[in-house]
Amino acid sequence: MSRNVIAMHGVTKRYGDVTALDGVTFALEENRIHGLLGRNGAGKTTAMQILTAQNFATAGTAEIFGERPYENARVLARTCFIRESLRYPDNYRVDHALRAAASVYPHWDAAFAEDLLGEFGLPRKRSCKKLSRGQQSAVGVVIGLASRAPLTFFDEPYLGLDAVARQLFYDRLLADYAEHPRTVVLSTHLIDEVSDLIEHVVLIDAGRVLIDAEAEDLRGRAVTVTGPVEAVERFARGHSELHREQLGGFLRLTLSGAVPSSSDGDLRFEPVSLQQLVVRTTQRNAAIRTDEGALS
Repeated sequence: MSRNVIAMHGVTKRYGDVTALDGVTFALEENRIHGLLGRNGAGKTTAMQILTAQNFATAGTAEIFGERPYENARVLARTCFIRESLRYPDNYRVDHALRAAASVYPHWDAAFAEDLLGEFGLPRKRSCKKLSRGQQSAVGVVIGLASRAPLTFFDEPYLGLDAVARQLFYDRLLADYAEHPRTVVLSTHLIDEVSDLIEHVVLIDAGRVLIDAEAEDLRGRAVTVTGPVEAVERFARGHSELHREQLGGFLRLTLSGAVPSSSDGDLRFEPVSLQQLVVRTTQRNAAIRTDEGALS
């Protein structure tokens, strides 16, 4: 039976008057690929920093492998956190970074790391300071994959990679995950690119959890309906509206919930991708917060 590797219970993080996380609660099961999604500043990185003992919650609790991570070497040795623009000591070359990783992660696979260096075209003797942004991102990807840590966070570490290199990362992640199951958390804006990888989704916006659901369930959660205004409005009654676009006498609505098919031949239905669902849900939440602010 699967168990939770990550559990956050009512976690709040404040920086003065700014609330980065507001009562965040979610749990992630072991040996799955999870998507931690949201806009810049939504609170994703703050949540991961708290989970990896790089930050402290103002309130609430965060656990990894059923234990508090702070000053817990047993937990941290099983956790790898790869983020964009990792910093290395000034004198470090690529091979120094890999040797340091090998000393930290008990499940490190040196042969796999060597293969990945070749596939990403990384010069192992070059100074990390002299690497391009894409090469720096590739070093982080290599360490994250080769660590084979039971829990691995990827916090947008591949933004500097071109499309070919990103696809290489996705392919290698999926293939290695199949052979060596572990818990992976992907935090990314490139939702369409990773939608086929993600098994479970947590969407955070303005420090709050908006979605916590299986990816497969989300694929049928919303639909876009297009047609004459009156027909679309009639169909939409009783459904939650995520987005509205009107051009002349035609209306296009994105609706959430289990939406049945219609016998009205004037209506056209389109599936909503995971990225579209995230965007529309986030936009709706922003509108609600704006309305609440205007009333307060």
